[in-house]
Amino acid sequence: MGTSVLPATGLYAARRHAIICVLSASATFTLGSALVKALTESVPLMEIVMTRALVGFVALIPVLWRQGGFAALATRRPSGHALRAFTGFIGTITTVYGYTVLPLATVTALGFAMPLFLTILSVPLLGEKVGWRRASAVLVGLGGVLIMLRPWRGGGDALPLLGVTIVLAGVVAWALSMISIRRMGEAGEHNVTIVAWYSLGTAALAAIGALPHWVTPSWTQLAALVAAGLMAGVAQLLMTEGYRAGETTLVAPFEYGAIVYATILGITFWGEWPDAWSLLGIVILVAAGLYIWHREVTLGLRR
Repeated sequence: MGTSVLPATGLYAARRHAIICVLSASATFTLGSALVKALTESVPLMEIVMTRALVGFVALIPVLWRQGGFAALATRRPSGHALRAFTGFIGTITTVYGYTVLPLATVTALGFAMPLFLTILSVPLLGEKVGWRRASAVLVGLGGVLIMLRPWRGGGDALPLLGVTIVLAGVVAWALSMISIRRMGEAGEHNVTIVAWYSLGTAALAAIGALPHWVTPSWTQLAALVAAGLMAGVAQLLMTEGYRAGETTLVAPFEYGAIVYATILGITFWGEWPDAWSLLGIVILVAAGLYIWHREVTLGLRR
């Protein structure tokens, strides 16, 4: 009996550790997003994006050092990194823009529509086959987005169509970014190289729009910008540790805790109370995303 209890106890501890890491990552990332939303009221969008990217790269330097210094930036796939940086940049600026016109929880929930678009794009770009189950889940998920948008209500009750469209365009860009990451990963590119070039590329692209209209931030704003960038980096580390320590089938659903955190922060700081339509749409969108994730894992195990 003793020999079976120890492994079971160790497995339980590892799973608990993984779940705590993913929940903490979601909370940290959401806190960083709330900081960014607060900053959009006084700091130009491009300036926020550029600063976050630079802080993210600086935070990555110790990892680069352990991987051989700046030699770790060497790559044989510059076009892949360029595509990843551009699509990631579009995804970032549209998300930050979304914070200026939409509730924090809505932007967070729309971000979880990424698996829907990734499923759609994987057919022409990766040559994958999508069965009727996943196709149905995509349609249901898009229906959830439509319910959140509720165009039939009109007036002040409906979410701004332009804002939702821009955020969703960014979600599509994130899906394209994920596809480029998958391709580079399959080609043997290291994760730290991919992340480093993404940070540098995003900072460079944002600088084009930020520098001509630069607004020097106050010390408080600068501290918030740095904190937001560091939170994004810490969240990435926590998320990586969570997926390293636990099975994907166990930890992935806990990423959706971000919607709960975002709802609480939105209510607390901006009075963004979600109505019944928003909650229904979010539930449908999350359910569709979880089902697609489940099918991906199931099919992956069979391959």
